[in-house]
Amino acid sequence: MRIEHIAIWVIDLETMRTFYETYFNAIAGEKYHNPTKEFTSYFLSFTDGARLELMHKPSITATTDNEVNPGFIHFAMSVGSKKQVNVLTEKLREDGFTIAGEPRTTGDGYYESLVLDPEGNQIEITI
Repeated sequence: MRIEHIAIWVIDLETMRTFYETYFNAIAGEKYHNPTKEFTSYFLSFTDGARLELMHKPSITATTDNEVNPGFIHFAMSVGSKKQVNVLTEKLREDGFTIAGEPRTTGDGYYESLVLDPEGNQIEITI
């Protein structure tokens, strides 16, 4: 078995699509629209591994709850090397994105940084 895709609700579908295309080389499939349910989405594919589905409905609103909650917390994107972790982290910083964790080797042996996408989702950038 393998994870086929992960889905996240987003407020601004086009901004989020552009972010993942720009920084993680995602390739967006055709935009899906269901007018009856007021639902739109994109499936984003990467070089390898699971896809990411970005989903939007006008009824989905931002939350200001910064507490740790059970459930989904982050996903990790492998960029291939420590150098690439550092380069991408710096590019995201220069472009104004939040670096929530500086590049480092964690206690469990991962070399990673932690960044927030435009809507605050946590992405670990790993080797």
